[in-house]
Amino acid sequence: MNSVTNHKINITSQNKIWLFVPATRIDRVAKAFASGVDAVIVDLEDAVALEDKADAREALQQYYDSADYQPIWLRINKAGSEEFFKDIVLCQKMPNLAGVLLAKAEQVADIESVHQLTNLPVIALIESAIGLYQLDSMAKAVGLAAFSYGFLDLCNDLHVQVGTPAADIIANQIRYQLILTSKVHQLSPPIDTIYPEFNDEVGLSARVQLWSQMGMSGMLCIHPKQVAVVKQALQPTDEALSFAQRVVEEYERSGQAVFEIDGQMVDAPVIERSRQLLDK
Repeated sequence: MNSVTNHKINITSQNKIWLFVPATRIDRVAKAFASGVDAVIVDLEDAVALEDKADAREALQQYYDSADYQPIWLRINKAGSEEFFKDIVLCQKMPNLAGVLLAKAEQVADIESVHQLTNLPVIALIESAIGLYQLDSMAKAVGLAAFSYGFLDLCNDLHVQVGTPAADIIANQIRYQLILTSKVHQLSPPIDTIYPEFNDEVGLSARVQLWSQMGMSGMLCIHPKQVAVVKQALQPTDEALSFAQRVVEEYERSGQAVFEIDGQMVDAPVIERSRQLLDK
């Protein structure tokens, strides 16, 4: 058993933007880091065809052993699969990985086995109805740092039609469950799923504002051009910053627990939110 006693691993406080790179294109890792992301994920699962996985692992090992290596996250295949065990062996040869994303997580044992075999933090990707149903139990797993989810896979499993108002309702329900469960179990806030239309800057910006307002910690990206859009969308408006600054200044000046600014009542929750905004 792993000797870690405190299994709550906070890894997403500074990681807002996570960018996928296929393991078949290790040459893109340096460009991914240069794009300004907070974390790079090398994908050994869906982005790599079965017949290419062995070569992809070899290329990844060569990159890890090179002077160019920067700590990456690795998305590995579903627990119990033949490819999963090969991925675990690879992770054991690369102890300085930043961590592991476990595809299609569905039970506590899956997460804990990854952590115990690699001694790395785990982000569990919820991509099935079973995984969503088992969310609360998986949140107790030793080594789990955070949840994310694959919405397209979930839609297929739940028979939800993508791109419809119904899908939006389901997506927000999933976000709510992830946020609530993560908070109760003292995990890092969840990471939002990919936005597949990487040329749709308006839609991407709206998505970023949605998950950030809901209290999620970051987003999975699939293309470098999404990075700048996400960064811009995360910036608070000048109006919001000005209001927060005046709230904090008035509180520090007066010491009052309740006061008014611009016709809005300010009390403890507003003061705390203003401090959080300024801290960011």
